[in-house]
Amino acid sequence: MRAAVTVAHGDVSNISIRSDYPDPHPANDEVVVKVAATAVNYHDVFTRRGMPGVKSPLPVVVGSDVAGVVEKLGSHVSDWQVGKRVLIDPIFRDGVRVGLLGETADGGRAEFVAVPAAQLLPVPEEVSLDKAAALPLAYGTAHRMLCAQGRLAKGERILILGASGGVGVACVQLATLLGAEVIACASSDDKLTRLRRLGAVHGINYSQQSIAESVHRIAGKPRLNGAGGVDVAVNFTGGNTWIDTQKCVRLGGRILTCGATAGFRVEMDMRYLWTFEHQMLGSNGWSRDDLVKLLDMVAAGRLDPEIDAIMSLEESAQAELLLEQRRVFGKLLLKP
Repeated sequence: MRAAVTVAHGDVSNISIRSDYPDPHPANDEVVVKVAATAVNYHDVFTRRGMPGVKSPLPVVVGSDVAGVVEKLGSHVSDWQVGKRVLIDPIFRDGVRVGLLGETADGGRAEFVAVPAAQLLPVPEEVSLDKAAALPLAYGTAHRMLCAQGRLAKGERILILGASGGVGVACVQLATLLGAEVIACASSDDKLTRLRRLGAVHGINYSQQSIAESVHRIAGKPRLNGAGGVDVAVNFTGGNTWIDTQKCVRLGGRILTCGATAGFRVEMDMRYLWTFEHQMLGSNGWSRDDLVKLLDMVAAGRLDPEIDAIMSLEESAQAELLLEQRRVFGKLLLKP
């Protein structure tokens, strides 16, 4: 079969397009899914570059977000049928395997993929397979972070850094649906215009403006009497953005994070932490229930996953470059 294979750690020259990659065969508890679409995520880039402390078996077919149609059934699988439209939950939850589909096992950048049947979710007829494929890593992560961990409530004011990427756009859309007032940060006025169309009330072009100073103009400077600042800040950027984020959050407010795309070593000003009694909350991945809720939201017409472009499997290297260069708004899909 055709597949885009990450053969070694390094730059995108280590992505090889093959036409003779072995077809997958289902184990007893597995199914083979014919891939309709797979999303490109920063996790694919990190797998290619190599992540500290994480051993990824190479070569590997990356692609964790996968939707498609059931093609073959393992001998012990009785609760799924060939032809069923499915979304794959990428996390191995059986306690035997660890990691993600597309990281520790071959994923969606191929014509077919074999996965445990327990990881399948049915895709409602009202939801396209492309829209389904956009959900797990970005929207699932955003849903868990804002709802389960962040407890974002109607009427609260939320600051979202990196708002134009996959998780950022998902946060803007979901926060808007929850009734929050969104302050979105992005690197260009064009991206901010698009974010306003998705529900952001305020936009900060961080390439031209100080995030902290801009938030103070919009929401006021946090005060010990509880006035000023945002209720919630989402920062999965890391790097040198952490102290500025602290300066934006009100007394008793929350800072949420699910990653560190600009670097996991950050400087923190402890004075803001104790003086303003901030809560710093980490959020890791998503639950199966998050994905079910998201599919239901799309089916009901409440949520429309933002897909920036759809490219071919042969354009995998170009797609990862676009992501690294921050030229993607929302999600980028590959189709075999």
